[in-house]
Amino acid sequence: VSSGQPTKEYIDAAVRHVLLRQGVLGIKVKIMLDWDPTGKSGPKTPLPDVVIIHSPKEEEAIYAPAQVAAPAALVADAPLTAVDYPAMIPVAQKNPLYQSM
Repeated sequence: VSSGQPTKEYIDAAVRHVLLRQGVLGIKVKIMLDWDPTGKSGPKTPLPDVVIIHSPKEEEAIYAPAQVAAPAALVADAPLTAVDYPAMIPVAQKNPLYQSM
């Protein structure tokens, strides 16, 4: 962990300098704390890369739909006529020029 909010929460760092006759000796120490859900000995928030695997949900069985008969209202009782569909009337019957013949 070297960047972001987890670095601020999980990493405890210290730097000490020792002055010697021949120069300065510096020591850097970084200690990563362990996650503690109670928050007493470590950070209370878990690391963001923790993966929690949940048990799968129970799946319902998928069945094929039952064959449904067509309702009686959709079955034609009588043949279709020009009254039902005016578009079925021939053009000759609609045009007054052809009616005089």
